[in-house]
Amino acid sequence: MRNILLKICLVSVLFIWFEPNLNAKDKKPKKPTKVVFLIGDGMGLAQITGAMAGYTGQNAFERFPVIGLSKTASADNYVTDSGAGATVFSIGKKTNNGAIGVDSLGKESMGLFERLKEQEWGTAVVVTSSITHATPAAFYAHVASRKSQEEIAEFMIRKNCDIAIGGGKKFFTQRKDKRNLFMELNEMGYTIAVDTNLIEIDAKRLIYTVADDEVKTMQAGRGDYLLRATQMAQKNLNKYFEKSFVMVEGSQIDWGGHENNFEYMKAELLDFNNVLNAVLDAAAKDGNTLVIVTADHETGGLCLLENKENKASFIPNYASKNHSGIMVPVFAYGPGAAEFSGIYENTAIYYKLLKLLNLHGNTKASK
Repeated sequence: MRNILLKICLVSVLFIWFEPNLNAKDKKPKKPTKVVFLIGDGMGLAQITGAMAGYTGQNAFERFPVIGLSKTASADNYVTDSGAGATVFSIGKKTNNGAIGVDSLGKESMGLFERLKEQEWGTAVVVTSSITHATPAAFYAHVASRKSQEEIAEFMIRKNCDIAIGGGKKFFTQRKDKRNLFMELNEMGYTIAVDTNLIEIDAKRLIYTVADDEVKTMQAGRGDYLLRATQMAQKNLNKYFEKSFVMVEGSQIDWGGHENNFEYMKAELLDFNNVLNAVLDAAAKDGNTLVIVTADHETGGLCLLENKENKASFIPNYASKNHSGIMVPVFAYGPGAAEFSGIYENTAIYYKLLKLLNLHGNTKASK
């Protein structure tokens, strides 16, 4: 009798031991239904380290469980520009510096937003630059030169971007061809807002410009514009679409680097950090949101040198007023985050997204 009881107990223990493993094997990995893709333009590890040093608030970068590194070279230059650096996220191909949404031969390639719209995702760009600037343009436009901002503005007519918030009013209304694209877009179903003070607007499709050209700096009193614009884009897309993709750019982190102005860069990066914390808080509550943070390149060749007069501090030192070829970090949180660990070409980010979002197309990275 004792042997029978012992065998029953052993069988029960084995069943309990193996049952979770069987469940784990059969359970399919969760796919995100919302993505917030945040780009700190020009943001390398030195920028993050320097800006967050001594910061007493919550460091959003420390909240990410997955970190990778991205190689940023363009098709024709080891040191990329923002056009080529952002284009890889949209089309998954290296292109020449200055190009937007086209391959290295100048051929238009189907972009991420176009693939998303085929699957009825809502799409948005929210920036602290003009909405026709290099990084946001790479997600919805296809032009040979990033300087062609009036031509870039015309691509909004394709309706691949549902919401765009930033500067750049003049490229829609003060054009050489005398067209008023805002009137045309309004007739196509877009709500058009022009206001230096961002107010909340409920709209399925929205173009909101807060400046004729570029958005003001944090040091000039921009306030929490980027946070409120991001939250408005998320709220509207979540109301009108079952799935959503929001690209948010801290555009002026880069501009502070170009000026070798550490305090300018720091103010912009701390603003970006506040947006990250809010996005992460919302993602934690939602459970279906993938949050990715990266940069298109590093700007300034920044390093943090010893401060002999105050050894608890450092001296920011720039090697250049231009971009560098240093790898940049990739941070990920939420369903599918594990895909973004390791070291890889920047093009790989596009293919990882195709895989996770079940979008059509070749899911193998291109160099």
